[in-house]
Amino acid sequence: MKIHFSNQESLRNFLRFVASLDLSNPAKLEISTHEKWVTVHPANLVIAAALALRVGKEHAKITGKVPQTGIYLDRMGLYQFTQTPSPFRYNKKEPAGRFVPLTVIKTASDQSRFIADMVPLLHLSEDHATVVKYIIGELVRNVLEHSLAPNGAVVAAQYFKKTNRVSIGICDTGIGITKSMWRHWQPATDLDALFLAMTPGISGTTRREGGTAENAGAGLFFIKSIAKITRSYFAIYSGGSAYTLLKYDKRVKGFPRLYADPRRDPHNETRNAPAFAGTLVAVDVSLKITPEFTALLTSIGNVYDAAIRERRRAKYREPKFL
Repeated sequence: MKIHFSNQESLRNFLRFVASLDLSNPAKLEISTHEKWVTVHPANLVIAAALALRVGKEHAKITGKVPQTGIYLDRMGLYQFTQTPSPFRYNKKEPAGRFVPLTVIKTASDQSRFIADMVPLLHLSEDHATVVKYIIGELVRNVLEHSLAPNGAVVAAQYFKKTNRVSIGICDTGIGITKSMWRHWQPATDLDALFLAMTPGISGTTRREGGTAENAGAGLFFIKSIAKITRSYFAIYSGGSAYTLLKYDKRVKGFPRLYADPRRDPHNETRNAPAFAGTLVAVDVSLKITPEFTALLTSIGNVYDAAIRERRRAKYREPKFL
């Protein structure tokens, strides 16, 4: 397998990054970089680290000339997942409030530590931070419970002071979304499985509308909604398909409308991505406090409840043949 980090790896360009992946030869992993400049989103880092975990450190390496900006790869801990020694020597600063390096999560305790480390990155009031913590925590929990990944999940987060945003990536090399959804929903394609996973009230644990008390099937919907409300990006990749939510147009006045159907949101999608046996989710969240952000929970709750009621009504309207 081969992964290349270019000089334009923002979440906006995520589908281009996915298209560049070479996932053949799953027994080894080679990571290369642009020779003059490296710009890497946590999404790119977590998939590289997750694949390195899968092949084993002795079969993963970083090749070629890595420019000085590649020091970020070392600071985020990528070299520790490979056999390649870091070429960088520098004084390491305390990461609190700036980033959470690549972290492997296998247990609830690992999850709690990651959430605790992420809190300083949020730079939010206690109430707003609690919302984001809860949603990220639910997302990580769902990965641990449903991915069936023996290596757990890899997460990373970065705070960007200039733009006042947090970027987060989480990746596993488990069974993927299609297999997770198959038992109860039988999606026709990997892209259909992604749409189901992002639809509120759809859970891979049950056919019941609204999910269960333990899993309401809303984690990805919440994450995508935060990205939309804050005019940011969201991406998901599993199997042979990927989806990127596009930034909500600032010229459109008023509260961004939330849709239960992810296909109604402005987005890019592909069903021809290199087949990835796992799941990657990434999001950028602007931390600017706006009335829209403050009203987020109410809006999400209303859309979620309405979507569940509508699907239940549709089910009851289906013709019954005796």
